[in-house]
Amino acid sequence: MLKLSKRHGSKFWTARGTYLGVKVDRSTRASDKGEAQAILAKIQNEIFERASGRVPEKVGPGFAQAVISYVKLGGERRFLEPLLKYFGEVPIDTIDQTAINAAVIALYPNGSSSTRNRQVYGPVSSILKSNGISTKVHRLEPPEGVVRSITHEEAARLIESCAPHLRPLIMFLLFTGARAGEALWLQWRDVDLSRSHVSFQKTKNGKPRGVPLHSSLVAELANLSHRDGYVFLKPDGQPYSLPRGDVDRSAGSRIKTGFQAAVRRAGLKDLRVHDLRHTWATWFYQEHRDLLKLQQLGGWKTLSLVSRYAHVNSENFRDSINAMPSLAWATHGQKVSAVQKTL
Repeated sequence: MLKLSKRHGSKFWTARGTYLGVKVDRSTRASDKGEAQAILAKIQNEIFERASGRVPEKVGPGFAQAVISYVKLGGERRFLEPLLKYFGEVPIDTIDQTAINAAVIALYPNGSSSTRNRQVYGPVSSILKSNGISTKVHRLEPPEGVVRSITHEEAARLIESCAPHLRPLIMFLLFTGARAGEALWLQWRDVDLSRSHVSFQKTKNGKPRGVPLHSSLVAELANLSHRDGYVFLKPDGQPYSLPRGDVDRSAGSRIKTGFQAAVRRAGLKDLRVHDLRHTWATWFYQEHRDLLKLQQLGGWKTLSLVSRYAHVNSENFRDSINAMPSLAWATHGQKVSAVQKTL
């Protein structure tokens, strides 16, 4: 019989005992007892299936070896250290959704859904896939309606508060809705000032897209002193550190210090680099009320991902509501009927 217990000094539950003649002494890597019980049930089921001949006896490589293979194939190294410490030599063919959920709770108990997706679900899913494990990993959905945007006046203050090297980059983010990584590693070959157009070749959803450039942004870019290589450079004239993978999902950290200094000088609060993309999307929808165009220009995978910009702009529908035909005749008719009844 298998039971759950904790080793001295460990926060994880361990499955120990004998089941169908198989001796087990294995950490569940779960500190929550409910999670551990689910893993215990899975262990018992695996033993039962092997004993009944339903699946071949097999143990995959350990997680650490899988990480080495992943990195050799060009995988991104960011966020791997905590995962290596957590999973260690756990066989990768035993790492399923339950095990990953337990890792999320243990490593980032107070982390946001985006942090947990970026630093656990995403990397583990990539590591498993690169090692031939087809386990479907379900990520956390971001909270609906969480959109931080700024007004035109606040944006103007932010731009004026930027250091010289940062000003054109911040204008670019506000006027194109580009993700930080799409902007930081944009090259001049993908910018056509004569046509007021930019092309993003490497995007988060894997599909290239083009965006027209605002005339104010064209003028700002035209004043840059170079026309080859990367468009946006650091104060020393060097490009920002390159991503380790195809798409760097934490590119905003490269400009975080300078950006937050500009935010403080502009008198703003709680503004992230990614909020500039939210701001562009909010402005665009206010002007055009076209979610399909917004999806195409912003490079979102589904229409549902951009619907939140309609929700936060409900006040802008006031003119449309007021433009509807008047119902005064109906209310007037009701009043007449009420008066007649009193006579």
